[in-house]
Amino acid sequence: MKVAIFADLHGRLLLAFKLVERYQRETGQNIDLILQCGDVGIFPELDHLDTATLRFARRDRSELGFHDYFTIPHRKAQEVLEKTDCQMVCVRGNHEDHEFLDGLEQLNPDQTLFPVDCYKRVFVCKSGHIQQFTHEDATLNVLGVGRAGDRKNRDNATFIQPYERRQLRQTISAKPTIDILISHDVPTDMTDPGYGMKELRPALDALRPSYHFYGHTGKPFHQEPDNNQVTQSVKVAELEYKRQETLAYGAMLLLTVEVDQPLHLEVVEAPWLKEYTKSNWLYVD
Repeated sequence: MKVAIFADLHGRLLLAFKLVERYQRETGQNIDLILQCGDVGIFPELDHLDTATLRFARRDRSELGFHDYFTIPHRKAQEVLEKTDCQMVCVRGNHEDHEFLDGLEQLNPDQTLFPVDCYKRVFVCKSGHIQQFTHEDATLNVLGVGRAGDRKNRDNATFIQPYERRQLRQTISAKPTIDILISHDVPTDMTDPGYGMKELRPALDALRPSYHFYGHTGKPFHQEPDNNQVTQSVKVAELEYKRQETLAYGAMLLLTVEVDQPLHLEVVEAPWLKEYTKSNWLYVD
């Protein structure tokens, strides 16, 4: 099983699918799943944009990519999606339309994954639940935890909610076997004193997955052993350009899952990635 991993799309879902399609074309290897670490930029209605997204969108329309390409069928998006067959499975970030996502979550009370786009290719997983993905004989067990942590314990929708904390505690108590944890935020104090999500540390210490992938911090790609001495903690670079013309190192990762073999992670670093520049990625085939 081949799994592409991205973080912090901020509306650039189409770019992620374009990179997956290009990887398949260049290597002849199919990607079976996309995992995404939050800040997808799910804003179907532009009057629901948060302040930061609105500010960035004034300079870069691609911040509104979910609205432009994934709410109503669009020819450009359909052409890319027809060349891939994988789902994108995300956790919530702090920059999403949480009112919209809450409504969809409530409409699917018995499902731990729910679709958010018009093509039913993009799914958000409910925090604290285990997702199992299979391809041929390979299996991957994933725990997702969305939104951001808050040291002030506020109940704003951008922060992890009480019902999500309860679900995460229940899952930890059951002690399931998980292969990876995906979250938007980082464990408290891991990168900056006082910042992070305190709920992640019990999950990492009790369940000890092979990998933990996260975004949110704005820091570059980085991989290091977690404090539990088992998990590899991986900061995935944002799929955005900021002041640079090309994507940052570590913006696209690839995880290979094989039966009875350790998970294998690689940074996708190919010459063709440089073709997808800030000014022209939308038009590159």
